[in-house]
Amino acid sequence: MIVHTRDARADTLAILREEKVTDCGGVLHCFTEDRETAGKLLDLGFYISFSGIVTFRNAEQLRDAARYVPLDRLLVETDSPYLAPVPHRGKENQPAMVRDVAEYMAVLKGVAVEELAQITTDNFARLFHIDASRLSSIR
Repeated sequence: MIVHTRDARADTLAILREEKVTDCGGVLHCFTEDRETAGKLLDLGFYISFSGIVTFRNAEQLRDAARYVPLDRLLVETDSPYLAPVPHRGKENQPAMVRDVAEYMAVLKGVAVEELAQITTDNFARLFHIDASRLSSIR
């Protein structure tokens, strides 16, 4: 299940619990919430995906959540064509800019960007039940 929510934290969590999403898991796409919400989503078996917003100057609460999310439940994305990461903010976002998000997240998590790329690729494969060896050509 892929969920995108905005300004509906309580409703989203209530619906996910009501629908028993722990049976299927999923990802919260373009996560913009806080550490507490991240914890509740992790408890439901969700992965959490961070976009270019995490690089924005006013996103300290989001960065705190990113530091909290364990590496084995983390994804990165662009949310193209919106929300280009710094230093491209204000421009049209492109899929290639996911590297900027990954580089930023690697610093936040204290790992090399290559390690973060491997981890998030493996997480993607687990989430969508894809043989990770099929993804080796995109690394």
